[in-house]
Amino acid sequence: MQTKTKGLIIREQTIGESDRLVTLLSEDLGLVKAFVRRAKSIKSQNLSATSLFAYGEFSIYRGRDAYVIDNAVPIEVFFELRQDIERLALAQYFAQLTYYLGSEEQPSHEMLRVILNALHLLCKGKRNVKIIKAAVEMRMLCLGGYMPNILACYRCGEYESDPMFFDIEEGCIYCKNCFRNNAVTAPLGVITAIRFICLSNDISRIFSFSLSEENLEILSSICEKYLISRVDGKLTTLEFYKSLSLGE
Repeated sequence: MQTKTKGLIIREQTIGESDRLVTLLSEDLGLVKAFVRRAKSIKSQNLSATSLFAYGEFSIYRGRDAYVIDNAVPIEVFFELRQDIERLALAQYFAQLTYYLGSEEQPSHEMLRVILNALHLLCKGKRNVKIIKAAVEMRMLCLGGYMPNILACYRCGEYESDPMFFDIEEGCIYCKNCFRNNAVTAPLGVITAIRFICLSNDISRIFSFSLSEENLEILSSICEKYLISRVDGKLTTLEFYKSLSLGE
């Protein structure tokens, strides 16, 4: 049976001389691995529409052994990402996160919206990349089933104090009276930002907050460490991005 769905190419691999094996994050089917016949041919109408970070409408059918994409109409290819190696590396990191945290055969509308909004902001270059990175990491974790307990202090139920403490290992927060020695000190503004990222109903708004540079560094550290503690896989794209951003 043939299905039409909108989605984003998050992985691509050349098979033989001209075929492609791609991983698509689709609205309706979640993660889908599919073959694209003769996609690398210069005459193929699917050449750009099935390349990495191409967002489009895909016609998919189930073949004998795997899914096959027989038609693809591009909507956005995020060309500007190729003009900045740092932003391209960050986009590749987001794609790897999607691969690890996404699910097959499950509608993935929200996860798709998160990464599409992030890629759009990376292309425009008008938003601090630390905000984009932290928001993607924490919201994708929530969508992948790893939402931290950030509603109140895990021990006493206190909603807020300044500072609060984020426990990476347990995935919860503590007030200033209940903190544990291994929890990360987090000013109230940082906890408010984490709550905003996790709980906002409007995906497009999870990037719409501001913090001081000091607090943004704390937020970045918490989100990255929490993600690393939950993702079962080597994040090679994160290592590469950090080598670029640190000027190594």
